[in-house]
Amino acid sequence: MKLSAKWFLWFTGIGIYVMCLGGIFYYNLFKWTFDEKLKQESIDMVRLYAPTLIEGLSRNQGVISMPEFDTVSRFSKDDRIAALLYLNKYGEVRWFKDPSMMTKTFDDFVKQVSLPTDAIEQAWLAKTPIVRAVPNMPLYDIAIPLALRGEVLGILNMQISREGVVKVINKAMHKYAVGAVGVLLLLGIPLYFFLHHFVLNPILNLRDAIESISFKNLELKFPARNDEIGELAGAINIFLSKVKAEIANSMVKEKQRGLAEARWWESILKAVVSKSHRAIVVDEDNSVLYTNFPITGTVTTDGKLHLLDVIDSQQQDVLRLVGVALDRPNQVVEADTMFKSEPCHVKAVHLEEEGELRRTLILFETKTVGARI
Repeated sequence: MKLSAKWFLWFTGIGIYVMCLGGIFYYNLFKWTFDEKLKQESIDMVRLYAPTLIEGLSRNQGVISMPEFDTVSRFSKDDRIAALLYLNKYGEVRWFKDPSMMTKTFDDFVKQVSLPTDAIEQAWLAKTPIVRAVPNMPLYDIAIPLALRGEVLGILNMQISREGVVKVINKAMHKYAVGAVGVLLLLGIPLYFFLHHFVLNPILNLRDAIESISFKNLELKFPARNDEIGELAGAINIFLSKVKAEIANSMVKEKQRGLAEARWWESILKAVVSKSHRAIVVDEDNSVLYTNFPITGTVTTDGKLHLLDVIDSQQQDVLRLVGVALDRPNQVVEADTMFKSEPCHVKAVHLEEEGELRRTLILFETKTVGARI
């Protein structure tokens, strides 16, 4: 996988991870903020009209007054209030949406209408507003005691719907998601430009420079840079310099070894081969290493002369003899042929030792005149 693809996957994964964590944080923050605002607004709304309700309760506990009725009716018309119950200090229903429930005791009311929480009992005991979440429903059960000089004169119980809050939270989270994606793009585009311009392009240029290295000079043509990529190019140049020096050293050693071997063959052949005989020593590639007579031919780029350039290409018997010698290492094979327009008896031996260089010695022995070929 390319570096750009890895970066894209990594950046996208990190972005999604951060967005999810941020989403969880902001969702809980929005939920807490808007829920608390909903609860506080509901309690403040009741406190605003509490004097009217307390005044009606103080005058007559049995019958609701018109100002109270108007206030409670206004509460019931609020879209956020799903249900409303107004009780006096004796636990009698002072107002409910079903008129048949009015004036009934709290116990009789509970038998016909189930209450979702114990907020009313807790508010009566604590003499402070009590808020309870309704299980499995988007509602808050809020019970607010109406007290005068420490005495609870009545209870106003409201079931507040969270649907509006949920809509607001969903809208806020939608805006968060859009904003997060926008921020991710705003960060990703400059970062990708930086990655592509300052990392990927130099790496690709370095790759092209490495591919274009010539084995003749072993030089890396890459512009100098004052960064990690420039340091990498410098390290490659140092490596190429070492390789070049090693190759030059190997060539010098190879040349010295070749000269030493040629002198060795010269000494050996002078000692064991008659001056009237011609000897040729070739390597494993059939390139001529030494002869005891002058030769001419086309020299290859590495300065060597091939056996085919020394003998007549028509002398297939010599080539066959060399092939037989290769198949029978360290054994002398013989044949009769013509060499330099003279009848000769040719001998060939392929010298081969494990782990050593392989050489083939070809000896042409001139026949005397009148001998049979």
